[in-house]
Amino acid sequence: MARDHGRAAATRRSSDVPHFDREADVVIAGLGGAGVCAALEAANAGAEVLVLERAGAGGGTTAVSDGMMYIGGGTALQQACGFEDTPEEMFKYLMASCGPDPDEARIRLYCDGSVGHYEWLLDQGIPFKAEFYPDRMLSPGEQGLTYSGNELVHPFREQAKPAPRAHMPKKEGSTGAFLMERLIVAAEAKGVVTEANALCETLVADPDGRVVGVVYVKEGHEFVVRARRSVVLAAGGFVNNEEMVGQYAPHLRKARFNAATDGDDGRGIRMGMGAGGAAVRMHMTSVTLPFYPPKSLMRGIFINASGQRFMPEDSYQGRAGEICLLQENGRVWLLLDDENFERPHFGGGELAAVGETIEEVERELGFVAGTLQSTVAIYNDHAARGEDPLFHKSPEYLVPLTAPPYGVLDLSWDKAIYAAFTLGGLHTNTRAEVLDADGHPVAGLFAAGRTAASFSSPGYSSGSSVGEAMFFGRVAGRNGAATTPH
Repeated sequence: MARDHGRAAATRRSSDVPHFDREADVVIAGLGGAGVCAALEAANAGAEVLVLERAGAGGGTTAVSDGMMYIGGGTALQQACGFEDTPEEMFKYLMASCGPDPDEARIRLYCDGSVGHYEWLLDQGIPFKAEFYPDRMLSPGEQGLTYSGNELVHPFREQAKPAPRAHMPKKEGSTGAFLMERLIVAAEAKGVVTEANALCETLVADPDGRVVGVVYVKEGHEFVVRARRSVVLAAGGFVNNEEMVGQYAPHLRKARFNAATDGDDGRGIRMGMGAGGAAVRMHMTSVTLPFYPPKSLMRGIFINASGQRFMPEDSYQGRAGEICLLQENGRVWLLLDDENFERPHFGGGELAAVGETIEEVERELGFVAGTLQSTVAIYNDHAARGEDPLFHKSPEYLVPLTAPPYGVLDLSWDKAIYAAFTLGGLHTNTRAEVLDADGHPVAGLFAAGRTAASFSSPGYSSGSSVGEAMFFGRVAGRNGAATTPH
């Protein structure tokens, strides 16, 4: 990898461009979830749209995802499944969970527009089955709604009325690919033109800093396209750029699975930085530890290298991964008794110790004598009374661990799968405009998807990445098309 792959991509001056090879009103870098939604909205506004896609076809990370979208506020699907939700309760939950620095303005817009976004998806031909899946995971069938965050977990269940908000298209198997296929077909029907195998290199800007075009390479030849109205950067995150990960989020090197495509190399972010855009929250990441199903594993207790509990075990996988990797340095174990012991269906984890007593397990793990015994004794004493004063685990999973033999699963970073991607990116406002270091818009430049900094910082709920990408992709497309031509 070239040594400059962590730096801003220098912008080409328009005065250095002898001629443009082609032009369009709105030029979009990337045809993933954010790019295709930007293209649809720009085309609906009457703009001529050109999408530059580095791969042989569109899809991006959304196409290889589970297709889950975190939307709510009272959608028809939520109502049909018997759940009440409002934009305000959704807003309260996201503001509480997306800390320590939640993007209030963008979260508010997202929540207030969530029901309308669901209706828009229906208009694009995306079907949803009005059936709830209760196991807080991807449904094995076509169920359209489930929980995908920490709505049911302390302290969030006290701060906002819980409601399931993970919306999944009606399709078994490759749901993300199905979602993108439908949206790409809709975009093509609107006249959106896609140039495949076109690798964007840098932006073109006028002397006043306004972005007016994109330089891309195809089949070894360089081309320059003029954007009469705006450019939208929707080219993914940077989890596959080793230098950027080392510079901004070195903890991700411990995650053994990147939830991304090869295109998530930070190119769009670096292009935006080169044009004067500010990159923010670059250390923020989503880290998922798939320690369940089965749900019985949440009846065990997580312990750290000091033999102590450190979180409620009913935490959603995304929060569990963040806490285990970022707060406990990826050294964690899950203790279970014989009545609850099972192997995780996904994610690995080795059997680290087995014993007829907690003292035997403690000794086998090499913990300081008495530490694990004390932890389990305190937990069991309170659990027998239906209490968890330390972490307030839900009663459904709160049971004393008293049935030997006891087993311990090693869920440390080098034994289990931690799935990760980046949440940091270009600073954008509620119009999806890229902002400079002073908070002023970079003229003619918009961003969405993982190229833009997520409002999850951290506190990720599964489906937020796809949901946010599509929602703010639409915002970018609308506003990009409305930009005054130059």
